[in-house]
Amino acid sequence: MEILFDEIPSLDLADFTSGSPAQKAAFVQKLGEAYQNIGFVAIKNHGLSQDLQDRLYGSIKDFFKLPDTIKTNYEKPEIGFQRGYTGKGKEHAKGRNTGDLKEFYHVGQELSRIPDSDPIKAEYPPNIWPSELPEFQNDANEAYRTLESAGKAMLQAIALSLDLDENYFEDKVAHGNSILRQIHYFPIENPDEVPADAVRAAEHGDINLITLLMGASADGLQVLRRDGKWIPITALPDQLVVNVGDMLERLTNKKLKSTIHRVVNPPREKMNTSRYSIPFFMHPRSEMDLTCLESCVDTDHPKQFEDVSAGEFLEERLRELGLRK
Repeated sequence: MEILFDEIPSLDLADFTSGSPAQKAAFVQKLGEAYQNIGFVAIKNHGLSQDLQDRLYGSIKDFFKLPDTIKTNYEKPEIGFQRGYTGKGKEHAKGRNTGDLKEFYHVGQELSRIPDSDPIKAEYPPNIWPSELPEFQNDANEAYRTLESAGKAMLQAIALSLDLDENYFEDKVAHGNSILRQIHYFPIENPDEVPADAVRAAEHGDINLITLLMGASADGLQVLRRDGKWIPITALPDQLVVNVGDMLERLTNKKLKSTIHRVVNPPREKMNTSRYSIPFFMHPRSEMDLTCLESCVDTDHPKQFEDVSAGEFLEERLRELGLRK
């Protein structure tokens, strides 16, 4: 049965990771229902401390205060901006040409944590760390590992909701191509000087398997409900928002929904204020096969996607977003 949510469901990840069999089963059921309907949940007990969030937000605020002439030293267009800084307006939503009103900083897998025996190590560029903020590296890496661990637990629950083995995703996300993105939606002093259709983040679906978002610093995130109504996404300070990405939607032949969402501009009188956000985009290894699961294809649900690997799909989407040439 389709449920039209007025807000995203809240779940306790501890019910899954350390609860009773009944609590674990209830978590899996509620998660599956939410992801089949709205594609978003809010979770608590995810392992990310408020202290670490505060430290990381402090670091990124300090970085984005730096002059553009310094920030661009950390910009690497030759690797599709997959590490380091991406300047203002460089990324746009699929199907649009107007750049989003944001700048961001990417952190990926630390190469030192990947065994030399794993061929995936050769695929990843090294992280880029701003010398002006020595504490940023430790805070970002700790947040990366914590969110990756929470994401693996969520994928275990997702696997069970699909009647797959609980560890179905484990080898597919081991040293996966996940990205921690620190976003600054920068102030606009004169709104008349930006394109009329420019927004902080135009409506889009995420590329990856799942996204884990730690609390944004201001309102603005909205999700498109299945009846066409935009509803605000709000979470308590101790919660992460976790949503389905396009890769998981492809794998499940749209059984799980990668719901369109956006970050709208604030009222005109507040356009001169900043907004910060830190999503963790959980990607699998590039060789993961995103062919629709046979269990998600039948006469009532014919296969909707061509076979593709995660790496091929990512490259296609990066070009569509203007980050790859």
